[in-house]
Amino acid sequence: MSRAAYEIVIGLEVHAELKTKAKIFCSCTTSFGADVNTHVCPVCLGLPGVLPVLNKKVVDFAIKAGLALDCEISSFSKFDRKNYYYPDLPKNFQTSQYDLPICFDGHLDIEVQEGKKRVGITRIHMEEDAGKLTHGGETITSSDYSLVDYNRTGVPLLEIVSEPDMRSPEEARAYLEKLKAILEYTEVSDCRMEEGSLRCDANISIMPKGSGVFGTRTEIKNMNSFRALERALNYEIERQIQVVEKGRNVIQETRTWDDEKGITLALRSKEEAHDYRYFPEPDLPPLVISEKWVKEIRASLPELPEARKERLIKDYELPLYDARVITSFKAMADYFDDCAALYPKAKIISNWLMGDLSRLLNAEGKTFSDCPISPRMLAEMLKLMDQGVISGRIAKTVFEEMFKTSKGAALVVEEKGLVQISDLSEIEPLVEQVLKENPQSVEDYRAGKERALGFLVGQIMKMSKGKANPNMVNDLLKEKLK
Repeated sequence: MSRAAYEIVIGLEVHAELKTKAKIFCSCTTSFGADVNTHVCPVCLGLPGVLPVLNKKVVDFAIKAGLALDCEISSFSKFDRKNYYYPDLPKNFQTSQYDLPICFDGHLDIEVQEGKKRVGITRIHMEEDAGKLTHGGETITSSDYSLVDYNRTGVPLLEIVSEPDMRSPEEARAYLEKLKAILEYTEVSDCRMEEGSLRCDANISIMPKGSGVFGTRTEIKNMNSFRALERALNYEIERQIQVVEKGRNVIQETRTWDDEKGITLALRSKEEAHDYRYFPEPDLPPLVISEKWVKEIRASLPELPEARKERLIKDYELPLYDARVITSFKAMADYFDDCAALYPKAKIISNWLMGDLSRLLNAEGKTFSDCPISPRMLAEMLKLMDQGVISGRIAKTVFEEMFKTSKGAALVVEEKGLVQISDLSEIEPLVEQVLKENPQSVEDYRAGKERALGFLVGQIMKMSKGKANPNMVNDLLKEKLK
């Protein structure tokens, strides 16, 4: 049987490191990239006799994320000990939340082919991150040894658990992309997936179409890119179908994703809640959250991606596609708004952001947050185009030089001698020469072949090194070809 004979059931557990300056229960810094085992103290190392102290900013961020995801906020919450052998968490239990999470019963709307789809959010809870293991072999299962860095131990996490409402890898990717955008907009996490500050565990099962009874699920751990999530889910779907169609049972287990080989590998049997022997954390008091506290956080919520998308469509008449792409990334949306405040043609701004600027940023591994061309610089260049100082073709050259040097458009145009030629006395000799050198194209155009005009224009632009005013070239050519 093919995949079409099965219904796919997917739920995601997303771990987002919070953008606090200090860890969740101590004052160690959360900054990324330091020498191994230097951002540690007796508390996050779990040494005997230490006591944790909750970082209030962690709670603020948890409430903020919960409100942005339409969750209920618990007035009474607590921390629990999740007991398990963690080689990268030295105290061998994780301080997390079990039966009384801070947020519950939320949802997130995603775009699917049929329109919008609502994915339920079961819960959001706070917990501490574990350290980072570097394995000696190609994969976890083939390693002879592992090295541990405790710098990340105790960094505050939100775990956001969805309902099993997604029915394809594409829906799962759309959910994670939208969730990432909301976390960025609320500024509770930097969501740098390449640094591990946003990672995802996926629970997936299959069942025959129309069954209504979920199959046995497997969990794929710690994926840190949208592409990896989609590839891993697609592989796991095919693997489970093969298992079932060979008459065997899918085993409930935790699997790891080998991105290089494009396969999932068995890691360990899947634990249930009772395996962790949860009990209330005795060193932390229960957390009582007042209505006033929630109200203050709600008042601080920014414009979220969906509202911003609708505003760009309404205020700037952007197409839905453009608005959706731009608002998918907070930094890109901020850049657009800043540029639109300086230059009135929103669609032209959108074209440059989604086209040339995104291309150059991707090639350099940069984002709109560290873009070498400021919104003011882009607006300046677009105004030079409107004034006829540079053509669209020259603008491409100017733009790449601006990106490379961070120089303003006017300075680049002056240094490179790229001012557009708009003097008829300079353009006419070029037109005459091209007409003389291309009699066949002249004959073709007069015979009704419109494409010949484009060829002639191209020859003139080439001769002028892109400086000739294309509108004047077109007008003059048509006049001489009558």
